[in-house]
Amino acid sequence: MDSRFTTEFDALVEKFAELLTGDASEEMTEKIKVWSIYNHIHKTMPALASHWNQNHPEARAQIRALYEEVRDLNQKLREANKKTEE
Repeated sequence: MDSRFTTEFDALVEKFAELLTGDASEEMTEKIKVWSIYNHIHKTMPALASHWNQNHPEARAQIRALYEEVRDLNQKLREANKKTEE
């Protein structure tokens, strides 16, 4: 892939992280990349995700914690946005 595409795609993921969690930091952007890829695998190839989960219980726990973090941040962001609209 060329560097222009990579830069543009990284900007897309950064904006996605910001809109999803309210945080566009480099750390959050990387978390969102992992979250997104795992989410896609889980939805499109659930058997693969299940197999991986069984073989890597510690990593599964980390993925679960990441899901909860993203969910909680998104919920807080929605609540904050709802309050500003009122």
